[in-house]
Amino acid sequence: MEPDSQSWGIVGGGMLGMTLALRLAQRGHLVTLFEGAGQLGGLASAWKLGDVVWDRHYHVTLLSDTYLRALLSELDLEREIHWVQTKTGFYTDGKLYSMSNTLEFLRFPPLGLWDKLRLGFTIFYASRIRDWESLEQIKVEDWLRQWSGDRTTERIWLPLLRAKLSENYKKASAAFIWAIIARMYAARRSGMKKEMFGYVPGGYARILDSLARELEQAGVTIRLNYRAKRVESSSNGVSLIFEGGEQFTFHRTVLTTPGPVAADICPQLSAEEKRKLRGIQYQGIVCVSVLLKKPLAGYYVTNITDTWVPFTAVIEMSALVDRKHFGGNALVYLPKYVAPNDPLFNKTDQEIREMFLTALAKMYPNFDRADVLSFQISRVRYVFAIPTLNYSRELPAMSTSAPGVHIVNSAHIINGTLNVNETVQLAERTVPELLSSVSDAERAEHARA
Repeated sequence: MEPDSQSWGIVGGGMLGMTLALRLAQRGHLVTLFEGAGQLGGLASAWKLGDVVWDRHYHVTLLSDTYLRALLSELDLEREIHWVQTKTGFYTDGKLYSMSNTLEFLRFPPLGLWDKLRLGFTIFYASRIRDWESLEQIKVEDWLRQWSGDRTTERIWLPLLRAKLSENYKKASAAFIWAIIARMYAARRSGMKKEMFGYVPGGYARILDSLARELEQAGVTIRLNYRAKRVESSSNGVSLIFEGGEQFTFHRTVLTTPGPVAADICPQLSAEEKRKLRGIQYQGIVCVSVLLKKPLAGYYVTNITDTWVPFTAVIEMSALVDRKHFGGNALVYLPKYVAPNDPLFNKTDQEIREMFLTALAKMYPNFDRADVLSFQISRVRYVFAIPTLNYSRELPAMSTSAPGVHIVNSAHIINGTLNVNETVQLAERTVPELLSSVSDAERAEHARA
């Protein structure tokens, strides 16, 4: 049976797939959204920590997140955002420092005055760069040494790069650090230069519930626990075959799965397309959520340069979110970014718990293991694509050689870092491209007829 000419099947129920589904449905298309897990949200999904429901991974809204804020406004949630001025910590050489204002930065012991001036200039200069494509041709380490100097690069930048990218930082272009600086710099209000971060009461559990209702009202069919196994394109449309054998056929499909996964389930793609998809290098994450009776230090983010610490940073969500949302307790995230094949993925929960809590006790003398109310671990092998040299030139096209099959994922965020705002922006700019490709294909079919 030939599918409706306006039908779309979207694989992946994260923020990208949900936003794509909403926009296509609002344009009059019939849309079915498939999610392999038992709930929507992907990396933005929520879970329970004892009696507390909050985000599985840490998220924050910035004043400059215009695409996300527009979507929240559409959901009637933007007006409820709580904006908070946060503090930043820095853990280096076994000591915790506050780095929340200019005076604290100038007093920061690990760097001399000239090093600090060069570091500050690097950040300011990067925030003014608009030609990000030229940065794709320069290794990030080379660029940082040029502008910040060797000492600042060795003491500050390289430890932070290793924390985020492990040894893959050697493959990353300067566009990576530019994107991070550009986003965080935009979060500071002009004049007072204060970091203003926001959150919606209820976290992403509430945002996702509201977005799911909006999808249903727009006519989107949502199917959970549907993990795609194979995609087949024919003259009758595109068939999605799922684990368990169920099959659905649509005129068009969009896969939001990571590149290597998309290459595996789409056998009809060309060898060159598969090469490019499998060539995308990803970082994964092991992210620990710890619910505590009391806070650690009150910094929203504590950056870490000491290599003995087994996690990338300390994110004290309760330094941003009112603790009443956590039953009066404190919520801390301990992320560790690793390659998809890192041995950390194979460690047991108990091994990770012991490793991480031992480090917390060493970093924070007032930390007491008896304060731990809940300790949960999220493991995700494909989180974000590493922006290697000339990354955008090697990125596979969204419309594939298999008729009706489109692949759109976070790897297509080419001038930003992975966050919810960039994900929503990617969806917003992709929908017109998808519909344009459909129109072009239909015109070609009519011409052949």
